Amino acid sequence: MFKQGKKAKTDLKLDVENDSTTDSTAVSKKTVGGKELSHGSINSSNSEKTTIGEKIIVEGIIRGAGNLIIEGVMKGDVELEKHNFEVGPKGRVEGEIRANDVVISGLLHGKVKAQGKVEITKDADFYGSIKADSISIEDGAFFKGEIELGLKPHKKNDLVDKQINKTGSKGEHVSIIPPVEASKGK
Repeated sequence: MFKQGKKAKTDLKLDVENDSTTDSTAVSKKTVGGKELSHGSINSSNSEKTTIGEKIIVEGIIRGAGNLIIEGVMKGDVELEKHNFEVGPKGRVEGEIRANDVVISGLLHGKVKAQGKVEITKDADFYGSIKADSISIEDGAFFKGEIELGLKPHKKNDLVDKQINKTGSKGEHVSIIPPVEASKGK
């Protein structure tokens, strides 16, 4: 039907071998320039991104190994554990988001679980909950929800533990603020 030219044949040396195994990770193997690549062995670089345009509506679950930008409407969950997710200025998302870093510039209604940072820009409207290691909310953004930072407490908690251990009873009130002596010479 279509005739392939000599130049196309010599430019790309891509051999695809299908085997009949039931192991889903070994269903297909590709060799490029003599180097064997199995399905799922190619990691996405930070520059790879997919954009869902403003005239597109998606319902369901999105899982992937690349960065994703939503400029349209998305209703469902997004799972990009090691990659970044962004709701563009015209984007509208309802669901649970799991990603490395998350940027919200449009509307997001749901839960965000980020391994890294969540950034809410001044044009964003957010309703829901966020669990992340770091968060920034620009002045002018609308935020209604709760935030849980996944960082470990600073050493200030060691002081509380020492005070509790001194009293021996965990039921009684313990102040971690040292008492202030009243000055005698007023």
